[in-house]
Amino acid sequence: MRKRVAVALALLALGGGGLVVRQAIGSDHQDTPEVELSPRSDINDVYAFPGSSDSRIVLVMTTSSPITPGATAAATFDPDLLYQLKIDNTGNAQEDVVLQFTFEGTGASQRVVMRGPVAPVMTGMLSRISPSSPTLSGAINTSLGDPAGVQLFAGVRDDPFFLDLEQFFCIIPDRRPVGGALAGSCTTGVSNGFRAAGQAVDYLSGFNTLAIVVELPESMVATGTGRIGVWGTISR
Repeated sequence: MRKRVAVALALLALGGGGLVVRQAIGSDHQDTPEVELSPRSDINDVYAFPGSSDSRIVLVMTTSSPITPGATAAATFDPDLLYQLKIDNTGNAQEDVVLQFTFEGTGASQRVVMRGPVAPVMTGMLSRISPSSPTLSGAINTSLGDPAGVQLFAGVRDDPFFLDLEQFFCIIPDRRPVGGALAGSCTTGVSNGFRAAGQAVDYLSGFNTLAIVVELPESMVATGTGRIGVWGTISR
């Protein structure tokens, strides 16, 4: 699966990859049959924004949306997958630094292990777990690390992605499901299918997602230019 979006500071967001497998190209937010069958390998979004001070940055990858509130307690990461945030800080569209996340166990006792920032063992469409010692490890759904260094949270969070899904299917009707609540007629709006101003509905409000959130000093991932590219991969 792959997603690319332009964001601030020349940041890019995309998903795909392999532990030692070739990249599988698809989409995000359950847009393909492949990710419907493997929701824990479905990258929803990658975010990057300023941290708690001018010298820090926050990197986020979300997966497995939508998780209903009733399923939240049982939502955990796949221990057979390698989750990565990759950073290009030289402008050549190739990762120079990686943050790797693996998970141990399942259920409420699941633990996350973070390695990096560290130089990748392999680059491009193949990936391998770094032999470096873990940077952080601990229980999911827990804030880990040092506010002056690397901080990590991996667990359930409200999905921050805003989408008026009903009207999306009105604008792009070939994606509309054949059954269920979203299969009906469109809500009346302006002629191009969008709702009237101020009447959009966040269909994902109340749905959760699994999130990996890292805050760390910019100096650990960026060069003197301050321009980086960021993307996420999930590999088996």
